[in-house]
Amino acid sequence: MSARLVLLGTKGGPAIRPGGPWPTSTLLELGGRTIVVDCGLGVTRGLTDAGVGLKALDLIFVTHLHSDHVLELGPLIHTAWTAGLATPVRVFGPTGLNRYWQSFVQALEFDIETRIADEGRPDLRRMVEVVEFGEGEVLRDGELNVTSLRVDHPPVTDCFALRFDCNGESVVFSADTAFFPPLAEYARDADILLHEAMLEEGVERLVARTANGARLREHLMASHSLAGEAGTIAARAGVGRLVLNHLIPADDPEIGEADWIEAVRKTWNGPLTIGRDGLVVTAKGEDAP
Repeated sequence: MSARLVLLGTKGGPAIRPGGPWPTSTLLELGGRTIVVDCGLGVTRGLTDAGVGLKALDLIFVTHLHSDHVLELGPLIHTAWTAGLATPVRVFGPTGLNRYWQSFVQALEFDIETRIADEGRPDLRRMVEVVEFGEGEVLRDGELNVTSLRVDHPPVTDCFALRFDCNGESVVFSADTAFFPPLAEYARDADILLHEAMLEEGVERLVARTANGARLREHLMASHSLAGEAGTIAARAGVGRLVLNHLIPADDPEIGEADWIEAVRKTWNGPLTIGRDGLVVTAKGEDAP
């Protein structure tokens, strides 16, 4: 079975606007496993819209603890539980993720205990294993091997690219990162590289309409990659397909797919997908939702 991605949310940053895309989350189907990478707002609806029964929740990975990557982790698992989840879920992420989870179940203590007593459900708090990781091997489970690489996303120090290898197929997630040359070797010969991307002209318009514009621009330029830089990483790595994701800006009416293509084609001539919510992607191409 070929690796398959469903881009559930493709927007960089936590804010949502009418008619716009949702923050970052992705479904990865690889080696018969159902894997969720990042849990920004909207991940639960995105999974159900993609036809995934929440009872199938198995492995979840969080690249870092910015809210647009972790905000809906607790609600996703809790909603799966109310939908009939009865098997353990393993959640992998950086230091601090266990504190998030423990705080979530503490906040939902009344609901969880009431549903256990009133509806006969298993104890959600005993069903979730949180594994905090650093750089290196994250998981080896049968044919599935997951590793991590610390990337450059100041001021966040624990932000990790992830590589999934299974049965000769490889998918790499850049996570949020400034241009980071070591990522090219990490992603060497991957079938799919899912890399964040930013358009500088769009950033200028974004900060112009934002109250904290100067500080926001400083953060974006120091912590994220321009589309051409994502293309450079893909070219150096020799990947099979580059997928642009975590787009900044993702909801500017003056920016269309052609603008992203033009920017990345300066450095990358291989197979290319510009992410949008609901898109299904394989190494061979993409299909509309």
